[in-house]
Amino acid sequence: MSPVLVPLFTFVLSLPLWSGDASAFCGFYVGKADTKLFNKASEVVIARHDSKTVITMANDFKGNAKEFAMVVPVPTVLEQDQIHIGDSAVLKHLADYSAPRLVEHFDPNPCQMMYPESRVMDMVAKSAEPPINRGRDKALGVTVETQYTVGEYDILLLSATESQGLETWLTENGYRIPKGASGVLHSYLKQNMKFFVAKVNLTEQAKLGFAHLRPLQIAFESPKFMLPIRLGTVNADGAQELFIYTLTTQGRVETTNYRTVRLPEAHEIPLYVKDRFGDFYRDLFTRQVKRESERGVFLEYAWDMNWCDPCAANPLSAEELRSLGVFWQDNSKMVERGRPFMPQAQNVFLTRLHVRYDATHFPEDLIFQETPDRSNFQARYILRHPWTGTEDCPTATAYRKQVRDRYEREAQALANLTGWNIGEIRKAMNLASLPMSDDRKWYQRLWEN
Repeated sequence: MSPVLVPLFTFVLSLPLWSGDASAFCGFYVGKADTKLFNKASEVVIARHDSKTVITMANDFKGNAKEFAMVVPVPTVLEQDQIHIGDSAVLKHLADYSAPRLVEHFDPNPCQMMYPESRVMDMVAKSAEPPINRGRDKALGVTVETQYTVGEYDILLLSATESQGLETWLTENGYRIPKGASGVLHSYLKQNMKFFVAKVNLTEQAKLGFAHLRPLQIAFESPKFMLPIRLGTVNADGAQELFIYTLTTQGRVETTNYRTVRLPEAHEIPLYVKDRFGDFYRDLFTRQVKRESERGVFLEYAWDMNWCDPCAANPLSAEELRSLGVFWQDNSKMVERGRPFMPQAQNVFLTRLHVRYDATHFPEDLIFQETPDRSNFQARYILRHPWTGTEDCPTATAYRKQVRDRYEREAQALANLTGWNIGEIRKAMNLASLPMSDDRKWYQRLWEN
């Protein structure tokens, strides 16, 4: 069977929802919202400094590997040393580190604390190839610039003079092209872009022993800071999810041709959401997409890679960052307290963007710019546990009267963020059964629910 030409960003990378070894700030993580929550999701890491770019593309192709093929528009012909195999574990670490998260706060004893403090528990998201006929290629206006085998992939770099000839060439050489690709291919040809084509080398895959396809990584120089997404909509049967992680030196990255929107963050929500955080975040994101008329690119995380507060996972090491293309670090050994050590994350700023796109609402590729903004941001949501003590003091009496009002505010916040029915939320919180008195029996029922 001929390989299906899979446009960039139609892949699904499955990442575990829970991470048991996360380094937490003053506590433990109880969950996070990761890419696994979303269907038809793909992930791309872009490391960029000046005009040099390294893109890591991860995929989890479902089906027979011999039917896999991928095409990516690139601004230049890539040499073999510009194409590498990435590490899925590093990408998973990056996703864990930047995932939207839940944070638990615990109210202090109002009779003992003069100023409110909290104890925090953090959680938080070479095989056979078709023979190449040079004469036929020329007639179709297609040039095979170069070809390599890299790991388990066979790579072709193509240039073409017109889209119909390119589409014909791909079809004649065993690739199944989705209907409607010609127009999109033509737009890239007008920009003088080349085409990076990859398919699985079954012989090499068997030798290497990998059951899953590893990420592909390409490096090039170009003044364009962009990501081609339109080919991913040609044969899509619905909206696609795309998670973009940018690693830069200056600061936060944003899109210039679409609105970059910060997700709502730091809202206090009902305690029962702890067991439904996946549903909560998925519905929150969907509601934000609709509010932006399905044309927004959403900021989920922006932080200096040297630290985090709270952390859903440890920051990436210098070695991990280099494997993602962070080439500008000072890799020389340094000395601290008389002994050498390797610096961890020098001058690396992480931006995590999330976009749900289709051809109707995203007719253009994503164009980025790096900003000088180094302010920290994370999609973080708060569970606030009430104090359950039995002590009596004037501040405790006032505190108990305030708790019910706080629960109602949390219910309204949850409804506004997700679109969930406010009556169902109140029922889940058991608010209707809570009397207005401040007696201890009432408070005990509040805590139990």
